[in-house]
Amino acid sequence: MVYTYDTCGTCSRKIIIDVENGIINNVEFIGGCNGNTQGISALVQGMKVTDVIKKCKGIDCAGRGTSCPDQLAKAMEEIASEMK
Repeated sequence: MVYTYDTCGTCSRKIIIDVENGIINNVEFIGGCNGNTQGISALVQGMKVTDVIKKCKGIDCAGRGTSCPDQLAKAMEEIASEMK
């Protein structure tokens, strides 16, 4: 299933996430630091939704109180709640 998450407080504006059976197939960030968001996307591919939440939740970027990885974790929390 493909989910779209509108980010808040980051340079990226949106995250498009393809998840099947709790495993991430693909993540695409719209906007943000291109190299960093590509790296995050590559690293989380094949991971469980719950593992991404554990690893990325709470990461801060430049004192904003959030970051692209944190926003990904928030998106994954929404996905996890829909999967229940």
